Amino acid sequence: MTTDTPPARAPEVIAPGSGQHLHFLNHLATVKVHPGTDGTLSVVEFAAERGFGPPLHRHDHEDELFVILAGELAFHRGDDRSTGGEGTIAYLPRGLAHTFQVLSSTARFVCVTACDAGPPRFADMVAALGAPVATPTLPEPSYLDAAEVAEVCRAHGIEVLGPPPAPLEQGARR
Repeated sequence: MTTDTPPARAPEVIAPGSGQHLHFLNHLATVKVHPGTDGTLSVVEFAAERGFGPPLHRHDHEDELFVILAGELAFHRGDDRSTGGEGTIAYLPRGLAHTFQVLSSTARFVCVTACDAGPPRFADMVAALGAPVATPTLPEPSYLDAAEVAEVCRAHGIEVLGPPPAPLEQGARR
């Protein structure tokens, strides 16, 4: 006979457009599921324009799973590069140096981070570098302090290893 153990958190059903909206590294991030102090995963939805890509980085404690909702992304892992469009899932295990870049004019994708040794810190890093906004819109591009980004990432278990992908050439890919 088994007994059901109550969940540590209440279940949630998250409606489209809901969540904590942030202007984050010149794109829109919406925290859909925050791990709190006892969760094992976080879910953040992103909207970005063509050419966006984070610096080359590695997560020390978290696995990442991307689900592309719209648009096309290129994932870079060392010398390996893969592209994917709507419906593509990309799994990036902890410890793997990686980056990605939006190839289409815009893209929407979900990033799920999971950790078996305490709550993932990705959503907290997004909140630390982001600015809360009431309306889920893309921000106007602004200056990003690379040293601050690297410092905040490091404080959340993410090591910045290099620059973002090179800018796309005019006329390349959509």
